[in-house]
Amino acid sequence: MDWEEPKGWPGVIHREGRTLVRVSERPDSQKTGPVSRRGDGVFLNPAMSGSRTRSVLLLDHAIESGILGEGPIYALDGLAAGGIRARRWLNEISEDNAKRLDVTISDLDRGAIDWAMGNHRDFPPLHGKGQLSSAVGDLRKLVLSHGRHWVDIDPFGSPLPFLDTAVQSLARSGVIEVSATDTAALTGSSRGAMLRRYGARVRTDGLAHDSALRVMLANLASTAAKHDRCMEPLLSIWDSHHLRVSARVRKSRSRANIFEDDIGWRVHSPTHEEVLASVEAGLHPSCSLDSLPMTCLLPVSHPVERKDPRISGPLWIGSIGDQSAMCSMTEEKATRLCAPEFADEDLAGWSEKDFEMERRRVVRSVRNIEHEGAVIGSAHHILVDDLSSWLGIGSPPSPTLMVNKLNEMGCNASLTHYGKPSFRTGASWDDIVEVALSLQPPM
Repeated sequence: MDWEEPKGWPGVIHREGRTLVRVSERPDSQKTGPVSRRGDGVFLNPAMSGSRTRSVLLLDHAIESGILGEGPIYALDGLAAGGIRARRWLNEISEDNAKRLDVTISDLDRGAIDWAMGNHRDFPPLHGKGQLSSAVGDLRKLVLSHGRHWVDIDPFGSPLPFLDTAVQSLARSGVIEVSATDTAALTGSSRGAMLRRYGARVRTDGLAHDSALRVMLANLASTAAKHDRCMEPLLSIWDSHHLRVSARVRKSRSRANIFEDDIGWRVHSPTHEEVLASVEAGLHPSCSLDSLPMTCLLPVSHPVERKDPRISGPLWIGSIGDQSAMCSMTEEKATRLCAPEFADEDLAGWSEKDFEMERRRVVRSVRNIEHEGAVIGSAHHILVDDLSSWLGIGSPPSPTLMVNKLNEMGCNASLTHYGKPSFRTGASWDDIVEVALSLQPPM
């Protein structure tokens, strides 16, 4: 499309990851919440920088692993605003992978697209590889104009209005990344909105954001099944003010027919009968039941009283990530692909300290993900604050010590990339209780 100089151009030069970008004003890197789109200039929320770093790493892994095929990769940044995510894909993934990318950015705001394409002109990809084109219009129409291997939906609010057409646009094997900032609805704080939009309830406890991710995955799986497709989660993250799920979607009528096998309920303070049902369904490790766990998962076929305040769901009860994808997100790879190198004469005017701070932000965006990937399918996601209250012990045990002790016992465990101190493990509840009591005896 023809480029027109947008209002406020050329603005100031900023950097995210390795990618330079012109913005109307320098973003506040300390801001952690949503940013309004009102006013002139380009929309760039620094709170989403970690999400964009992980998107670069996941795209690079998806190409390397072959799940996007062998030919050109058609990708869409569907609500692109200033296009920084798509430009980071082209600029930061490895050169051999970048040259296969044919990326389209779209947005309703012509001014935002002009900022994006002006940035692409002034700061082209370092490799000189890949293609970037743009379109102005409603994503729900544009997305169906071309088959896609990769679709990103990052709206201000709920992604549900865009989900159906985005899934339809995917190739036989593709990846969809979905963000949501309506966390009050998804985490159950706004019960009416959650029930209207997502058809679910979530208990507002420490695991509310994990439950919200699972509700989003259940909605994605249901949408995929309507179009004879199955959904396989790759990465699910709660990060400050937003939730984000990334999943492989592929054609499979047989898998679509049984998608409800991975849908069910999370129960807080379950009864003996509910824990036994969870064990029998293969959703919970066998345990003695001398001490009941804080939560368990149940299949959707298990009868529950949906208005019971202990119940969250319906939600995804399978693994919320893929071991291979998550284990590829090492701090070393994040640094190699996405962290900027210091330069004395820097176009953004950054100091050596600024470069170091950006490198730290890049590393922080993947903290614990590599190791969590090895246990992502485990039954237990334990918040140590909740564990201490449940067992009536003193201060919460160190999650690091819990993980180390469980691993020494031969039980796989890892710290999580979560907003509250927690760990995942496939250990039995008896082993978890034993380790917790050895670290913090009862009061």
